[in-house]
Amino acid sequence: MKYIRSLQIKKYRGLHQAFTVEGEKSVAELLQSGFALETVLVTQKFYDKHTALLQKGFEVQLVGEEELGKAGSLETNNAALAIARIPEKRPFLWNPAQLVLALDEVRDPGNLGTIIRVADWYGLTSIVLSENSADFYNQKVISATMGSFTRITPHYVALEEFLQNLPAGVPVFGAALEGENVHRLPLEPSGVLIMGNESHGIRPAIMEHVTQPVHIPGRGGAESLNVGTATAILLDNFYRHL
Repeated sequence: MKYIRSLQIKKYRGLHQAFTVEGEKSVAELLQSGFALETVLVTQKFYDKHTALLQKGFEVQLVGEEELGKAGSLETNNAALAIARIPEKRPFLWNPAQLVLALDEVRDPGNLGTIIRVADWYGLTSIVLSENSADFYNQKVISATMGSFTRITPHYVALEEFLQNLPAGVPVFGAALEGENVHRLPLEPSGVLIMGNESHGIRPAIMEHVTQPVHIPGRGGAESLNVGTATAILLDNFYRHL
């Protein structure tokens, strides 16, 4: 229990190179992925339903719902909790035929989880994040992805340096209020799309590398859009002709 709870803290996730996954859907997705596992705590109901997925050489413990609830962070979890290993960092490989989604100081775990899920929906397989963005393996992030974390690789980088080293001629799009109406642009899924911080948007130093600011026009009275929602709308415009 103490070990599981320690993994709610970033410091200990880094120390142990492990993180937790909770809930039936997320754990089931994890069991079908390439992640290495340490232990899976399951209720009898989850075990009976997913027995085939649990025969893979890691420790499986049958627990009651009350014990499972005490171990994890979710208010309601009557299915499973898994301890998974954080994969070794992979170098970012530039592919000119793919759109790269880059996040500049997106710090809310729920927003990051939503963005990961949206990226997975549109077929992206990796995300570039500034070093002070929310932790990909935060339990709130993992829960919000609904299993999509198993198909997205995070790359934490010094974002300004990353943009400086892009191949010549790569278009860099950035979400900005002063940008051009995204619905009027002939977009294709290539280049880099930068989404900024929830409160302050894209930092000025990062904005200097943006070659095409883009804006989502609104018709109502809302002051702004949640960054997860804005990411979904912009990505849809990049893929609308496919």
